[in-house]
Amino acid sequence: MPSQACCRACGSRGLQSFLDLGVTPLADRLLTEAQLSQHEPTYPLEVAFCPSCTLVQILETVPPEELFCEDYPYFSSFSPALLRHSKENVDDIIARRGLDGSSFVIELASNDGYLLKNYVERGISVLGIDPADGPAKAAEKIGVPTLNTFFTLELAEQLKSEGRQADVVHGNNVLAHVADTNGFVEGVARLLKDDGVAVIEVPYVKDLIDHCEFDTIYHEHLCYFSATALDHLFRSHGLYLNDVKRLQIHGGSLRLFVEKREDVGAAVRSLLETERLEKVDQLDYYRDFSKRVEHVKDALSRLLRDLKAQGHRIAAYGAAAKGSTLINYVGIGPDLVDFVVDRNIHKQGRYMPGQHLPIYAPERLLESMPDDVLILPWNFADEILEQQAAYRERGGRFIVPIPEPKVL
Repeated sequence: MPSQACCRACGSRGLQSFLDLGVTPLADRLLTEAQLSQHEPTYPLEVAFCPSCTLVQILETVPPEELFCEDYPYFSSFSPALLRHSKENVDDIIARRGLDGSSFVIELASNDGYLLKNYVERGISVLGIDPADGPAKAAEKIGVPTLNTFFTLELAEQLKSEGRQADVVHGNNVLAHVADTNGFVEGVARLLKDDGVAVIEVPYVKDLIDHCEFDTIYHEHLCYFSATALDHLFRSHGLYLNDVKRLQIHGGSLRLFVEKREDVGAAVRSLLETERLEKVDQLDYYRDFSKRVEHVKDALSRLLRDLKAQGHRIAAYGAAAKGSTLINYVGIGPDLVDFVVDRNIHKQGRYMPGQHLPIYAPERLLESMPDDVLILPWNFADEILEQQAAYRERGGRFIVPIPEPKVL
């Protein structure tokens, strides 16, 4: 398995490690009952900073075929909050760009068509590209044409040669997943019409660090972006970060508006200046992160063990990838948590990686009424609390682990 000796973006050597989460299983590799007795692969999870271009990245690269193809369990449409977020994004882009029936939109990592269907409903031609079999088939079923493959520079060249350049290229939470960072961005440049725009969403590394969101670090997420690192990356491929929006989704994200012409707006200039002043572009900003992560680990472990000592029964909500990082790093196994529930039917009946906690439908909470439920996808805590009003009315409590463990 390749370990990163040089920066994924600029190629510089001298990456400086600042966090080691140990050796962990793949976060989205939910197990069947038959797999529980088989060898479960694990990989180092270490995070480093590039002094040359400021990109934060993990040092290990798991082959993408192991991560995203067969049996990939993530279907975006199971989150109402994400569906609302995506529709608002599409409505904004259509209005901004004056899109109509003659326009063409491509989404990279289009999953189950959750975003592109909003364009289809408005009579705008689309193409999804996604390597995961299940989500790609689900997209086709709802009328979203999808290429079931990885997006590469070669594919971008092919689409361009077929005259299929796009007015808009969407890429939500995919740039961090790509081992060939430069090939991906160069592919975006080839896909765009000269007056087109790439609308890309990435989790924001400043929010990750400031709010101690260490559980968003796992093997699918190879990079963790600042505006400074992104500006470097895009410019190296003749693209320009011209506008940016800060979003609350996924614990804090950036929506980037990237074009072939340079017209850098005030929002980008302001964010770059903020990062410079707060030293997000320097290693010092990241140095004490490891200590703060250790504090959360100790506090959450202590809270759960104290509750168990009081005779509480504890479950968890959401078989999310970030939940896998959390339970494996903190050591939350069957001795502390009885089971996990998740709305995604593709996850029910499986087991969490590493700790092998069984996954059931959310109805299990009312059936067994555990005293406390640990919310693993804490970024959707409000949505989960609303969904589980009946459980709370009957005395059930929720635990939010990040940025500091607390009982609700």
